[in-house]
Amino acid sequence: MEAVILESRVDGITLINGKEYMTDAKGAFVPLAMVKPQHKLEDETVRKIIAFAVDLNAQIARFRGHTMTDLGSLDALIAQEYNAKIGGAKGNRTYQTIDGLMKVQVQVSEQIDFGSELQVAKSIIDECLTEWSADSRAEIQSIITRAFNTDQEGKINRAEIFMLMRHQIADPRWQRAMDAIRDAMRVTGSKEYVRFYTRKKITDSWQAVTIDLAKA
Repeated sequence: MEAVILESRVDGITLINGKEYMTDAKGAFVPLAMVKPQHKLEDETVRKIIAFAVDLNAQIARFRGHTMTDLGSLDALIAQEYNAKIGGAKGNRTYQTIDGLMKVQVQVSEQIDFGSELQVAKSIIDECLTEWSADSRAEIQSIITRAFNTDQEGKINRAEIFMLMRHQIADPRWQRAMDAIRDAMRVTGSKEYVRFYTRKKITDSWQAVTIDLAKA
């Protein structure tokens, strides 16, 4: 019996006993001669683009790492040498050149989840809705429905919950429900976003240095 020798290449071609094959989406080996030219051209183009994308992704990751290290070192140096601190209590920071034409902003976004008190708030709000139904507060009912509906991952709609809390309703039960929502909030973590801005003159508006592919 002839030994099977497989050799995979970066171009998606696999050599089996010296003959060229490509693997289809089902995992089957298809002789290269049986692959349509347009499919082979499409395969080559996608592989070329993905190779550049993976390399660029790695560069951006390294850039972000170096950026946060440099800013962290600057923060530590200023704190040690000058007994001063950049930024506010939540960790948002702005760094700027002396001429005012370049700046780097670090914004900290808190990740919030909700505890069991949220169900208490929901039951109180349901009680209010039952009584208010005669008054036809359809807009409030719609917001509440969206707020407490979970998404595909089973998460509460945080944005709608915060919209709910903006309504000034004097009913004491509503106020208790809003207090329960506030008590339910848990800060489970935070994420830092770094943004870069430049301008040609001090009187110009800031222009973002875009690293987002969709906005480049």
